[in-house]
Amino acid sequence: MSLIKEYVGKNLYKDVTEIADTPIDWKKFENKTVLITGANGFIAYYLTLALLLQNDRKSLGITVIGLVRNQKKAEAKYGKILERSDLRLVSKNVCEDLSDLEHADYIIHAASQATPYYFENDPVGTIEANTLGTSNILQYACREKALGVLMISSLKVYGEVKNGKPEIEEADLGYINIDDYHNCYATGKRTMETVCNCYVKQHGLPVKLARPSYIYGASTLQDDRVWAQFLANVIRKEDILLKSNGGAYRSFCYVTDTASALLTILLNGESGVPYNISSKNSDVTIRNFAKAATEVFPERKLKLSFANKEDEAEPVLDYSEKTPEILSSKRLQSLGWIGRIDIKEGIRRAVLTMEERES
Repeated sequence: MSLIKEYVGKNLYKDVTEIADTPIDWKKFENKTVLITGANGFIAYYLTLALLLQNDRKSLGITVIGLVRNQKKAEAKYGKILERSDLRLVSKNVCEDLSDLEHADYIIHAASQATPYYFENDPVGTIEANTLGTSNILQYACREKALGVLMISSLKVYGEVKNGKPEIEEADLGYINIDDYHNCYATGKRTMETVCNCYVKQHGLPVKLARPSYIYGASTLQDDRVWAQFLANVIRKEDILLKSNGGAYRSFCYVTDTASALLTILLNGESGVPYNISSKNSDVTIRNFAKAATEVFPERKLKLSFANKEDEAEPVLDYSEKTPEILSSKRLQSLGWIGRIDIKEGIRRAVLTMEERES
């Protein structure tokens, strides 16, 4: 069986190696099967590669089953990695009947439509993956007597928080308009967490809850998320033009830090207890993310400009009216996790990985 190192570029391999170095008890995965839903997705791809890499490094005998909706797209993404005997793709929507799925010891539910495009164009599919899909997965987990289930929720469960503080802790839930279909994602994630705790209470199922912040990393040039468009600008050697003052203050977290946090929560977290995933190294405003993107490769001589003159002034951050999307990660840090990648290093890695992939 060929090694993961032979299948991926050196920049991606560096990231995957960093995830595989997460200080957890990897022996718990020895000779176990891990089911990952949404295996064609951003974070699921990195988790899959890290688990397979541990087979290369430590001969752990891990088997990964990747649940995907689009087989052809997944085959293009994983390529020759699918020649390995420790990875199998299953073409199935998580909202469908899962009774014919083979046994898994650990489950990571990452299937989700997490971009504004889907909120507008497929709100039904978006909310069902987080509600019906979650119920299906939990029923499957009960049947298979899973050793651990990780549910990937989101910072969007918080809604509009007004706690008078500069950051959001796990108990700080704010307002979400449940009658607005655009909130299909946020409402679906809230429901997901409640359903999970019902299974923890009634069936004693070891379900762990993770609330990632804005995950960033090597995406595609077509990704419509604002940070991904900044990366696309850098790759195209284009100046970045902001059509607002970019004052929105957010917790970003590089994909390797997020993946290591997810694995830490799966093995070390308390059932039914949500854990924020964020890194102080990457808490920035949108304008400062864009500014960092123009500065990472000084030889490209990129500039940040504003469509409106009045937006050029640095905005004053005011927490009194609305708490920014800055997550406290104290609870996660108590499990021994530490965020390592700052915003400029994350941008640099993401751009190099994307350019490597396109070459």
